[in-house]
Amino acid sequence: MTILINGSINAGKTTVAKALCELLPRTAHVEVDSLHDFIGWMDLEESIPLNLKNAAAVGRNFLEYGLNVVISYPLNPPDYQYLAAALDGFPLACFTLSPPLEVARRNRGARVLSDWERERIAFHYATGIASPAFGAIIDNAAQTPRQTAAEIASRLGVAPDGGCQLTDARNRLPTSDS
Repeated sequence: MTILINGSINAGKTTVAKALCELLPRTAHVEVDSLHDFIGWMDLEESIPLNLKNAAAVGRNFLEYGLNVVISYPLNPPDYQYLAAALDGFPLACFTLSPPLEVARRNRGARVLSDWERERIAFHYATGIASPAFGAIIDNAAQTPRQTAAEIASRLGVAPDGGCQLTDARNRLPTSDS
């Protein structure tokens, strides 16, 4: 199964994805932003379609091997549709982490935001990244990353201790229609 973790910069996607991988058996994390490191010389905007294509390919490889996959990235509707199509044939769920804008624009934990990141966060909120029409939305402002991961696992029908395989939860997955 694939779990897409959507949200703006500083919403907690990477930290929650890592916590989710600790909770769910046989789960790999594909952080789309990290794929840009392979082509660091390329402008970020130019690299986004390639990064998404690579994330889908890596995710599909993990899925075909029998692993679950968590893919984290700020998804707009075309990016979501691309990933859903590229990973067709495997169960897919999407969760958007959406703390209030003022929370997302604050330094959280050890992360110190740049001016560009603060502006990009405002852009993400203005363009609907934090409130898409697909998947489920979680306001994680008052949760620890582990609590958010446990909420996602619960919504998937998986006990937070990993006591249930994800394949048992296929009929209870949030979809783009929920």
